[in-house]
Amino acid sequence: MGFFIGFFALIILFLLLAISIYNKLVRLRNNREQAFADIDVQLKMRHDLIPQLVETVRGYMKHERELLTEITAARAGAISANTIDEKITAENRLSSALQGLRISVEAYPDLKANQNFMKLQDEISDVENKLAAVRRFFNSATKELNVAVEMFPANIIAAMFGFKREQMFDLGEQRVNLGEAPKIQF
Repeated sequence: MGFFIGFFALIILFLLLAISIYNKLVRLRNNREQAFADIDVQLKMRHDLIPQLVETVRGYMKHERELLTEITAARAGAISANTIDEKITAENRLSSALQGLRISVEAYPDLKANQNFMKLQDEISDVENKLAAVRRFFNSATKELNVAVEMFPANIIAAMFGFKREQMFDLGEQRVNLGEAPKIQF
């Protein structure tokens, strides 16, 4: 009889451990999703500013239509992305297109002095700085989830319930400057 009670207590202990691990994984997944919701707010602001920037630049950059078209297409792709992974990929494409614009603007000194352009530059710079901060928070939440999903015994529970390693918001070529907020310089 004592054997059955001990065995039953051991089963209950393992069940409580499994429930605790599962709840921790759910909390970490939800923290990651909340962190991405914060990124989404900044991305929306960025997406709203881009058409204004493109229109301001369009009048000056007669020969840069292809670049402006790429930015517009990248923005549309970023807006239409649905999953977190799709949004990360689309935003990296948009960041690359904006980087191309930053480089091209150097050839237009009149544009750099335009008041509308300077105001948009400041607004986008502010959004980019905030975006860098929320990306760091998102990547921290993702790292915490990934560590929990891979550690024993949580990896067993994670596999049973479909938790998996998640993608970080990798900045690609911009990764070397990850420690500092991006600076937009036209």
